[in-house]
Amino acid sequence: MKQLLNTLFVTSEDVYLSLDGENVVASRGKQEAARYPLHTLSGIITFSYPGASPALMGACVQRGVSLAFCTQGGRFLARAAGESSGNVLLRRRQYRVADDPVPCCRIARSMVFGKVYNARWSIERTRRDHGLRLDAVALPAASSQLKEMLPQILDETSLDSLRGLEGAAASVYFGVFDQLILGEKPLFSFQSRNRRPPQDPVNALLSFAYSLLTNDCVSALESVGLDAYVGFLHRDRPGRISLALDLMEELRPCMADRFVLTLINNRIVGKSDFDFRESGAVLLTDAGRKNVLKHWQERKREQLTHPYLKEKLPWGLIPYTQALLLARYLRDDLDAYPPFLWK
Repeated sequence: MKQLLNTLFVTSEDVYLSLDGENVVASRGKQEAARYPLHTLSGIITFSYPGASPALMGACVQRGVSLAFCTQGGRFLARAAGESSGNVLLRRRQYRVADDPVPCCRIARSMVFGKVYNARWSIERTRRDHGLRLDAVALPAASSQLKEMLPQILDETSLDSLRGLEGAAASVYFGVFDQLILGEKPLFSFQSRNRRPPQDPVNALLSFAYSLLTNDCVSALESVGLDAYVGFLHRDRPGRISLALDLMEELRPCMADRFVLTLINNRIVGKSDFDFRESGAVLLTDAGRKNVLKHWQERKREQLTHPYLKEKLPWGLIPYTQALLLARYLRDDLDAYPPFLWK
C-alpha cells in the first residue's frame, strides 16, 4: 500500500523551486524562503509563475515525487515525467481495450455508474443531515431521477449513449446543487457549472478542487503503471489526461463536491477568499488558495472504510486504490472494475 506522504503546495506566484542536496528550496528572488526534505514528499504542486529548476525536476522524476504545474486559478498545465516506469504488458492491454468499444464501454459504464451513484448519495447525505431546511420536492425528485438512471447505465452498450446518460445525470445533479449550499447567500449561489474562467465563488471552488483531484488521479494511475493519457470514457486528445479524467468522474461528488460544500456550509471560506474581476471572472486569492489547500490536506487524512476492499484507509489513498483495482481488472485478476461507491 502506498503511504500517504505530504504534498507540498506552492501558492505564492513569485516563488522559484530548486534543489539543494536532498532538499527542495523555495526562493523569492535570491532570498531563500523555506526548504523541505525531498524524501518526506510524495508530490509538489506549484501555482507560481517562475517554475522549478531542471535539477529539481530530475530529482523528482528519479525519486517518484510528482511535480505538477498549475495556473493561479488551479488549472493543470504540465507535470514532470521521466521514462515510463509502467509495466509494458499492462499498458499494451490498456491500449487494446481502449481501441475496442465493447470492453471499453464495460469499464466506462462502471465509472459513470459510480459517478451517478455518488451524486445521488451526496444529495441524500444533505437531506439526512439538514432535511428541515431543504426543498421537500426538488431534492427527492432529483435523487429519484438519478436512482432510475443507474440500471440504464449498467445496461448501456454504446459509449455515445453512455455519455448522453452521464450528461443527463449531471444536469439533474447540478440542477439542485444550489439547494445543497446552506452557507452565505447570495455570495454562494449556484446557477450552473461554468469554468475557464469561473464566474462565481462556487464554480471557482469546484474548479480548484477538481484540479487538485485530477493531479492525484494522474499520480495514482502512473504509480500502478497505467497511461494517464489513454482513457475509456474520455477519448484521446493531444495533451488530455483522459484516463485521469475517467477515474476522477466517480470521485467528483464524494471527494471534490462534498469538500466544497463543507467549506461553504461550515463557513470556512468567505468573500475575502475571492478575487472578483471586472471581466466577470472569480478566482481564489492567494490567502484563499492556502485556506482551501490546508483543509484539502486535512480531508485527505480522514479515515473511511473502503466499500469494496473493506479496509480502513485515508481519503487521500482512494484514487490509488481505484487505480490499483483498475490495473487488476485489466490484468484479468478481477471479473469487473469495481467503482468507488460512497454513502
